[in-house]
Amino acid sequence: MPDTIPILQVRELSKRFPGVRALHEVDFHLKAGEVLALIGENGAGKSTLMKILAGVQTQDKGVILVDGEEVWIDSVNKALGLGISLIHQELNLSGNLSVGANIFLGREPLKMGLIDEEEIFTQARKYLEMVGLQVDPNVLADDLPIGQQQLVEIAKALSVDSRILIMDEPTSSLSQGEVDRLFGVINQLKESGVSVIYISHRLGEVKILADRVAVLRDGENAGVIDRQEITHDTMVQMMVGRDVSQYYSHTPHQTNDVVMDIENLRTTAFPVHELNFQVHRGEILGVSGVVGAGRTEMLQAIFGSVTRLAGTVRINGVELSGQTPRDAIAAGIALVPEDRKLHGLVVDMTVRHNMSLPGLRKNRVGKSFINFAVEDSVTTDMIARLGIKTPNEDQVSRYLSGGNQQKVVLGKWLSLKPNVLLLDEPTRGIDVGAKQEIYQLMEELAANGMAILFVSSELEEILGMSDRVLVMHEGRISGELAREELSEEAIMHLATST
Repeated sequence: MPDTIPILQVRELSKRFPGVRALHEVDFHLKAGEVLALIGENGAGKSTLMKILAGVQTQDKGVILVDGEEVWIDSVNKALGLGISLIHQELNLSGNLSVGANIFLGREPLKMGLIDEEEIFTQARKYLEMVGLQVDPNVLADDLPIGQQQLVEIAKALSVDSRILIMDEPTSSLSQGEVDRLFGVINQLKESGVSVIYISHRLGEVKILADRVAVLRDGENAGVIDRQEITHDTMVQMMVGRDVSQYYSHTPHQTNDVVMDIENLRTTAFPVHELNFQVHRGEILGVSGVVGAGRTEMLQAIFGSVTRLAGTVRINGVELSGQTPRDAIAAGIALVPEDRKLHGLVVDMTVRHNMSLPGLRKNRVGKSFINFAVEDSVTTDMIARLGIKTPNEDQVSRYLSGGNQQKVVLGKWLSLKPNVLLLDEPTRGIDVGAKQEIYQLMEELAANGMAILFVSSELEEILGMSDRVLVMHEGRISGELAREELSEEAIMHLATST
């Protein structure tokens, strides 16, 4: 790249919240047509930094320069005017509006005082073509798969002449095909001079895409890695400040004692296929497959959060009499869902209240009174046991980092001492340090006899943590692999088999 003034410079940026130092004298720069990856553990300051650049928050001190000129970004509109767009991990499309309406929402072209639908259609098609998306601008956003919705968000950003795209965990909900397509779009944008700040916990993606990597740790600069020096180990060590060579320290568990027996299970997602398998005491059974293979629906059907069309679930030889989550919980089944904010937590409740929620009925005093002594004991115990970083037990869960939110979800179920733990994408959107802690917890639980059934889209995670792996394809179990048979090639062959 030519040696010119960076399109974006950040100098000594600092930000504090009550009791928390989010950023301290952070520096970095971004070149035109560059992909700069921003990595760091949860709580490292990445989100705060991006919100400042996007005009959602303002810094306490420090300066931001765009094209060498100092700017003060005090609103989202100011950021957009400077060509800076933030694409959130949770997409911000209005599902009941058309794709074209979403692209021009709030900026609709007018004709004789009325919205010019024809102009929206024409202009939207142009921006959709720029991101390689061949869809009708009149189709509803909700009718598109998540990968195409992500491309609509990029088209929307381009429609306001964005020169700097900030992408926050853009592949967390995408299939491998959609990821490849997104990477192609990013490379096209790069060639056209658009700069990308790419935030991801998936270090393999960072290694593929990034021209440089900026690392934050505890709100400060930890270093910058040039393209030729980007390796997984270098990134991890710079992020966590310690050696994580024993990232997966899995000890195989051998047992013939069946804890959960699934027989002829059929789900609403794939009603024609029956699922049959067993999970043993002290076993970590991984479930792999491409997005849409029916893995999440299987866990939900076992737990009773979606209807089971047919089949039986037995725990320690006893069949579940009902099909509700209450029945599953009573039988000793717990589910940590994929979307912790939507299904795992009540985000505006405190850590204490979230932690005690599943046990309110079990631990109540009399028929209808909360047992505050048990609530306090459970919360204190789980915060200490799981190493949850929170100012206190009454912190609102929304303000915890992703890794600590996930620990709260785990803690609330572990407080019930379940026989079977169902984990759906247990490390989605959390940093390497928190991932390692969750892996260690899984090891401890299995060593103490708990049966664990976990779904993951990360092959490295499946290979590193599983005693045995079930591979799903289009709603059926296409194969089973013992630990000694595990490889990426073997899993992908079964995951894509016809």
